[in-house]
Amino acid sequence: MATEESGTAVPRALRGTAAVVLDTDGVITDSARVHAAAWKTAFDAFLQERRSDGPREQRPFDLRDDYLRYVDGKSRLDGAASFLSSRGLRLTEAEVQAVADHKERLFTERLREHGIDAYPGTVRLLRTLHHSGIPLAAASASRHARELLEHAGVLDLFDALVDGGEAARLHLPGKPDPALFLEATRRLGVPAARAAVVEDALAGVEAGRRGGFGLVIGVDRTHAPGTRAALLKHGADLVVDDLAELLAPED
Repeated sequence: MATEESGTAVPRALRGTAAVVLDTDGVITDSARVHAAAWKTAFDAFLQERRSDGPREQRPFDLRDDYLRYVDGKSRLDGAASFLSSRGLRLTEAEVQAVADHKERLFTERLREHGIDAYPGTVRLLRTLHHSGIPLAAASASRHARELLEHAGVLDLFDALVDGGEAARLHLPGKPDPALFLEATRRLGVPAARAAVVEDALAGVEAGRRGGFGLVIGVDRTHAPGTRAALLKHGADLVVDDLAELLAPED
């Protein structure tokens, strides 16, 4: 908990919050757009190959709507299966795995070549909360979360990290099941009802609501019509375009 001696004011929206759990991709690091681009390349290539199986032409993967609805916040296999199923495709487990593996190779190449930065507004909030003594955890379905946080220079601000590797080791179900977030609060030693969760994915905010978190904050990076309303509908208590908004001076 923050103390008066900390000398750092806790943002109004987070006062009374004993811990904060943040998703990684799209919340902490600017990696969601890279994931989306890798998915588009992998999905579109697969859909193009499937055209030879029949006369029906499949629409290409939409970087905004399809990513948000079917992929964002989910594990690679769950995301691949969700999108391909939405197009009426009946595929074997091996075929779904092949698409997911293709996406993974594309994302890894981009990460190794260029790296991915953290959002400045998020870093400001993280430092404020860290200096205020509020425990922080990063939670992600991605196995690259630790590498992303290290490259962005913010790993040392977190007291706990639950990534895709840990989720697999512990056999945690994917979002919208809240297991990933609940494991993070367990490691922080704080009940979910006294913690906040920050997410940009529909499946993520729904997981926060299902998990009984005291506060669910949605982040709308797309600024697309309907996204803010969708985040609220799926469980967000409030939605911001950037986490720096939580640091705005009080009236």
